[in-house]
Amino acid sequence: MRKILKIKYVIALVLAFWIGIFLYNYYRKWKEDSFDREILAAAANHNINPALIKAVIWRESKFNPNAIGKRGEIGLMQIMPATANEWAAAKKLRTFIITDLFSPSNNIDCGTWYLKKSLSRYQMTDNPLPYGLADYNAGRANVLKWMKGEAATNSVEFINQITFSSTKNYVISILERFRYYNENWLPTVTPSKTE
Repeated sequence: MRKILKIKYVIALVLAFWIGIFLYNYYRKWKEDSFDREILAAAANHNINPALIKAVIWRESKFNPNAIGKRGEIGLMQIMPATANEWAAAKKLRTFIITDLFSPSNNIDCGTWYLKKSLSRYQMTDNPLPYGLADYNAGRANVLKWMKGEAATNSVEFINQITFSSTKNYVISILERFRYYNENWLPTVTPSKTE
């Protein structure tokens, strides 16, 4: 009788474990796809691959629209207030306030606008992505320091020249996630309307 109870207990534990794994994966997938409509709208608006936007959001906030960074970065794409003000001025938003960045559509549009701006600076390279991502993370001044010799146009050499381990890891992880989303992500929504 005791042996049967032990077996039932083990079966219940194993079953609970697998149900927990299933529920966790379901929740993670749901959370990861929660902002697809806004991502697709920003991608269309700024002519940028939506898989790249999604990869940046994954790295920056793990899809938490209320995330606040250590240096005051806000929302899904971890936007600095100065960047947000520059974006609002470019869009001629007269009533913009920083808390508007907690809106997923505003945050994603602003972050995508800035990402596009960062990428456009490095079109003369073999692959603007590592340069633009490093710029998004560490700023243009640091990217210019790392663009010496072959690293000025060769993205592999550029990644090797990045002296901030956090930025190097940031760039590499987003490039890997971008490839993953590019190959595996099939959005099932249509873009939302933007202003």
